[in-house]
Amino acid sequence: MTSEQESVERKLSFVFPTCTSKDEYCLEVPIHVPFSGSTSELTQRLISTFKLPPYVEKDLLQALESFIEEETTKYHDEVAENLVENARRDDIDVEDVIKAWERAFREETIEYAERRGATDEELFSTVYHKLVHSPALEAILQVEHSYALAVRELTGQRDEQVAALTSKQTEEMSRAVEGVPVYNSEQDINEMAARHFEDQNLLHGKWNSEVDTLKENQRKEYREWLMKMLEEHQTNVTLPTPVNSPLTLCPPRGFQHSGSQDEDSFIRLEESFTIHLGSQMKQMHNIRILSADLLDFCKVKLQNSGCLDPQPQRLQTALTLYSNDLYGLVLLTDNHVGSYSGLTKELSHLCQHSTEFHFLSMDDQLEKIREEVKDAVSWRNSHWNQEHLVTLTSSEQQSRRLGSTRNLQTGDVYVTKHSNLAEVHVVFHMVVDDSLRSSDINSRHPVILGLRNILKTACSNDITTLTLPVLLMHEMTEEMTVSWCTKRAELVFKCVKGFMIEMASWGGSELKNLQFLVPKGISEEVFVTLATMLPSIFRVSNPLVFKVSSTPHTPKSG
Repeated sequence: MTSEQESVERKLSFVFPTCTSKDEYCLEVPIHVPFSGSTSELTQRLISTFKLPPYVEKDLLQALESFIEEETTKYHDEVAENLVENARRDDIDVEDVIKAWERAFREETIEYAERRGATDEELFSTVYHKLVHSPALEAILQVEHSYALAVRELTGQRDEQVAALTSKQTEEMSRAVEGVPVYNSEQDINEMAARHFEDQNLLHGKWNSEVDTLKENQRKEYREWLMKMLEEHQTNVTLPTPVNSPLTLCPPRGFQHSGSQDEDSFIRLEESFTIHLGSQMKQMHNIRILSADLLDFCKVKLQNSGCLDPQPQRLQTALTLYSNDLYGLVLLTDNHVGSYSGLTKELSHLCQHSTEFHFLSMDDQLEKIREEVKDAVSWRNSHWNQEHLVTLTSSEQQSRRLGSTRNLQTGDVYVTKHSNLAEVHVVFHMVVDDSLRSSDINSRHPVILGLRNILKTACSNDITTLTLPVLLMHEMTEEMTVSWCTKRAELVFKCVKGFMIEMASWGGSELKNLQFLVPKGISEEVFVTLATMLPSIFRVSNPLVFKVSSTPHTPKSG
């Protein structure tokens, strides 16, 4: 017997009497030890196979249990004794033992670990992070912005031709519709509309193909240039520039102010506070409330001359791209992933103005999310039951039932990653509906719970700066009165404060900077009201002032 044997065969002898005579019968059965099955099941199989009388069941079960226990103990004792004896006689080959452990470890690792080394994306991110924190930073930003200018020029030409074709088709359709009773029939109009649609598709396809080709070439050239720059940087040689790079056509220039004179035609209102939150160990946070356009945090602004110069915000975004200090933004959208309407369409248009060197393009990310959402919705529909509806109001139950067959529901969030925006790395797209126009929402509303999920995701993924719409609206509407804004802001302030206190127990990074965004164009009166409310809800850090007097004060005697 060796240690490599998994089991041995032992013979069980069971003797039982008969009821009609004094004769005894002996049952001998081979059993493999150690036995990993059920003794009760084995007993029933023996009784059925050998047609044993039912009254022996109890005795046979006890005999089996005792036999298996004794023989298993003997088996392990014999294995241990053989191993000890082999060790005394030096019969164990240490090299064989080492090889056996090595083989077992390798098989275990191959089975449960991912079979891959460092990917190209991981290698590129390491190279970029190293170079961007070196003197090569200015050259990197100049190349990125020059590439962006080339893409912007090409997309501008595309938009001009599309607009010209649209205008031409509109005029042609208007003339055709005016002459329907006399010169044209309904069939002619339909054929013209089909021809216009086909021409639009051909033009869009042509230009989109050219833009995609340019971006792909820039992406490949940029990565090759960074790799070559790393080699030159390690030998302390002057950093190279690609031969066909736009920078070869113009000398490098220093960073300049990129704001235009007519950049902001409205007064930008903002207030900042420093607060401490926490029950025992308090943490410091910077809270800011401001009135601005949400996309101002995404736009890379141009000078009047058309040259694209790096902004200070763009510089900071590049430095923190691969770090634990990321910037996030909350964007309100509808329940259709990738629907090009509203701010989502404008954000997509901004992303198309430059090449995405580090992540997938926004269109590709949304397409991937659209496929993954199908599995998520199927899982939610299969696990959704009446227990979840007990705590919801009738209106919330109705909205859940209506949205159960759609892609997303109110309060759901999906995320896109960006490296070519001004001040944002991560965009949280949160699904909202018209129920937010009401003033009766409470802390149980799906959008409020969606904010909680966003904060949890932020602190779990090194997002330390987050900008969110405090009124849960991107534009001012007629129903947004002073009382409506005050009530909505108070709800969001209190809920976010509770989430931030709860965030301390979630682990991960701290949310250092939180920006509450109110729609652009809000009245100064309403903004002052909201700004005054914020320090009363959050605990603001105020200095404690002591007055020092030259005359000592002594307690008065009674």
